[in-house]
Amino acid sequence: MAEEIRAEMVANVWKVVAAAGDAVSEGDTLVILESMKMEIPVLAESDGTLRELAVNEGDVVQEGDLIAVIE
Repeated sequence: MAEEIRAEMVANVWKVVAAAGDAVSEGDTLVILESMKMEIPVLAESDGTLRELAVNEGDVVQEGDLIAVIE
């Protein structure tokens, strides 16, 4: 079953750490968001393979936007 990871707030995508196809473990950092001068890591919530990374560095995400899909 695929797990969708979505943005919890409006933020800029500061750094992309993982790439589609990567094996990830629960707790691994996928991307780092920046909001109000704070860095917010977006973490994998389960073990699996990163099937889709829906953001690029410099993107602006809104609350609820898709960031990644893990299978």
